[in-house]
Amino acid sequence: MKIALLGYGKMGKVIERIALERGHEIVLKKSSTSSYEGLENADVAIDFSIPDSAVCNIKQCFDTNIPVVCGTTGWLERYNEIVSLCESKNGSFIYGSNFSLGVNIFFELNNYLAKMMSNLKQYKVSMEEIHHTQKLDAPSGTAISLAKDIIDNSDYTSWTLNNPTENDILIDAKRIENVPGTHSIFYDSSVDQIEIKHTAHNREGFALGAVVAAEWLVNKKGVFTMKDVLNLGN
Repeated sequence: MKIALLGYGKMGKVIERIALERGHEIVLKKSSTSSYEGLENADVAIDFSIPDSAVCNIKQCFDTNIPVVCGTTGWLERYNEIVSLCESKNGSFIYGSNFSLGVNIFFELNNYLAKMMSNLKQYKVSMEEIHHTQKLDAPSGTAISLAKDIIDNSDYTSWTLNNPTENDILIDAKRIENVPGTHSIFYDSSVDQIEIKHTAHNREGFALGAVVAAEWLVNKKGVFTMKDVLNLGN
């Protein structure tokens, strides 16, 4: 399989290594200043760029009829626009706030716990996410996905980074050198605390999941998620 890498930072380099180990060929390694030359030769593109570049990269893939997997976060205010464009262009698209297999299992666990806790009003939920200092967006896309699943299964209506009201989930977003990603969810009452937590040890899990998603997406049409890729239950 021929892969175009849209974004060639630290994640792009790890994705390249894992893709090569799995027998794939890299036909484009695009930085923010280089062209899309070579994209037309790809079977699939993987975007781990920056928020300001992601939408342009995705649109370019649709225009070139290249399936695209996107792991860039911080641009989701335009997600519905991209979904509509993908459908109108008969394109192929997967967005994931986190491609790690462990995190996607964690998403399911979070969803299930939120349903269990929905009637236990004595518990107040809060979250913490920690990432490396180079991460541009806060909170992380993963934290937003986790918060959304709690909101969908509870009386909470939104999340906030400070000064929460009764219906807000407080997310404490920290940036610490050399932390790949840690996400914790707390349910606190006056008598105890329930915590679930996922800690990434390195970028390998994110990169492997993105390559697996790219392998899965080839020859499919539509908008998908990692639930589809991993065949996880609803």
